[in-house]
Amino acid sequence: MDNRPLTFFGLRGSRELAERVAGRLDIVLAPHEERNFEDGEHKTRPLRDVRGHDVFVLHSLHGDDHETGNDKFCRLLFFCGALRDAGAERVTAVTPYLCYARKDRRTKANDPVITRYVAAMFEAVGIDRLIAAEVHNVAAFENAFRCPTWHVESAPLLAAHFAPLLRGETVVAVSPDAGGAKRAEQFRQELEHLTRKDVGSAYMEKYRSSGVVSGELLAGDVRDKVAVIIDDLISTGGTLVRAANACRAAGATKVFAAAAHGLFVDGATELFASPALDGITVTDTVPPFRVPAEVAARHLTVLDVSDAIARAMIACHSPS
Repeated sequence: MDNRPLTFFGLRGSRELAERVAGRLDIVLAPHEERNFEDGEHKTRPLRDVRGHDVFVLHSLHGDDHETGNDKFCRLLFFCGALRDAGAERVTAVTPYLCYARKDRRTKANDPVITRYVAAMFEAVGIDRLIAAEVHNVAAFENAFRCPTWHVESAPLLAAHFAPLLRGETVVAVSPDAGGAKRAEQFRQELEHLTRKDVGSAYMEKYRSSGVVSGELLAGDVRDKVAVIIDDLISTGGTLVRAANACRAAGATKVFAAAAHGLFVDGATELFASPALDGITVTDTVPPFRVPAEVAARHLTVLDVSDAIARAMIACHSPS
């Protein structure tokens, strides 16, 4: 391990996940202060000397009932800057859910490339590295940052969950659009390795313009097979419902949906009411606070991502 002390902070709103990661590392979260002012401004400062330390700060940058994703992003930026000013040797931002990761390219004239702006703001406050889980487009994520990045993939965790459930079944990994085919392929390979049985692949045709989704073609054979639809995140769930209906119409015996990040905007009522889906699995990069407890108990499985994040932190702390 690196001879510089490892110090780990978990900001408010991500504290529960940070504590589980700290438990995996067999360390205790370092103390810090977060103070809000009457006008909506805030400050966050470490309550431990960090001079010469290798410092990690975890904050999942999704909006919730208390703060928007913008608020959390701003708080994380300022805290990383304060750590650098306090003499931290290295500062690593750990963002299980990275905000604005979907806006990584121009789709219309004069569109902003917000992922690149997010990277510039992180670099402006002096972070040395960034760890993120299952970003929308890995190549765009890596190219946006000039500092080193570490991408935590969800495929191993999801495959480990489904392998014992689907052992003996004929399975196909389905991407809900062509752009996510590589993510589905990673899951397919992981599941095939764990089950030691061939796993097929398929993907849905999908076009989006001004919020309207079109495209009906399902490429790949799902007849008499269990279809597992793999995506990076679930927002309202409309894309997954569309793919699940297509799989059922094409003869799939069962259909499951899985993603790293469960945003479940507006409770994703269509998703949880869909008879086409046999189950939905996400990780806890985003707590499923928008889903009613009774609905979550019937339809939702939430996997613990803390071990994967802890492993990434250990790898980053180890000498290069």
